[in-house]
Amino acid sequence: MRQISAPDLAQWLADPARPRPILLDVREPSEYEICHIPEARLIPMRTIPLRLTELPREAEIVAICHHGGRSMQVAMFLEQQGYGAVYNLVGGVNAWALSVDPKMPCY
Repeated sequence: MRQISAPDLAQWLADPARPRPILLDVREPSEYEICHIPEARLIPMRTIPLRLTELPREAEIVAICHHGGRSMQVAMFLEQQGYGAVYNLVGGVNAWALSVDPKMPCY
């Protein structure tokens, strides 16, 4: 599992020459409603084992949560399941709001 900072992810998403990753938001629906990165797919952490078929093994996946702890656990789990290109968003959506999108609500 690799770590990626919010500014580096923003640069990746802005690069039209680079394939877009799956943005996997592993928070709860109530958290996702407060704020989320555009295009992020909500699959709460507790449901990941049941929903693995929704995540292509060959895709690059960036796991996202509030501060980076839950997403790190999910990223490690995905690697254990054979996913090869998994990243953890360091600092989660909180870091995204502070360094990339200051209009995003924080909680």
